[in-house]
Amino acid sequence: MTKILLIKSSPRGTASYSNQVADNLIENLRHVHPGASVSIRDLGREPPPHIDMDFASGLATTAEQRSANQRTAVDRSDTLVEELLDADIVVIAAAMINFAIPSTLKAWVDHVTRSGKTFSYGQGGPKGLVGGKRVILVLAKGGVYSGSAQSIDFVTPYMKHMLAFLGMSDVQVIEVEGTNLGAQSAEAALARGVKCADAVASQLAV
Repeated sequence: MTKILLIKSSPRGTASYSNQVADNLIENLRHVHPGASVSIRDLGREPPPHIDMDFASGLATTAEQRSANQRTAVDRSDTLVEELLDADIVVIAAAMINFAIPSTLKAWVDHVTRSGKTFSYGQGGPKGLVGGKRVILVLAKGGVYSGSAQSIDFVTPYMKHMLAFLGMSDVQVIEVEGTNLGAQSAEAALARGVKCADAVASQLAV
């Protein structure tokens, strides 16, 4: 059975363009992968805390010696890591906020980037341990950054880099650009995103 993990990060809920396209993509994936299970982690509704002293010190402490706060922090991270490792297809929906990813998504990245669990260091340098997955990024941006403004897009390159660092190189990107350039532009951007989601899902048919 195919296991799909959907990570949402927009604070706008159902009004979010990235969420709308991602939801459409999930429905399409359900059709092409009958019987697939879908787990949803909505960081906009339930934001993970930013990593703190309890998390950092908890990782450096054996499980038996961790305080209650340390156990809570590390257990939360373990849960997010296991969700990621367990998935066959990972869909990450994010909106550009101030040229970068939402802070909630950055917190998720920090929780799942774990030495010995999702990456390791060896003589040849870092090695990603999260392999064998298809990843689809649904990235909504108020402006258009696929052209001359690409240099100030810190969303797409960052997400691609972190995914590759963790061992996920099979990554497709659905861009939803121009959502803040007027109602007509937003409608067109959403339509293009949905059309691209349809195409991506068909490529992943069993």
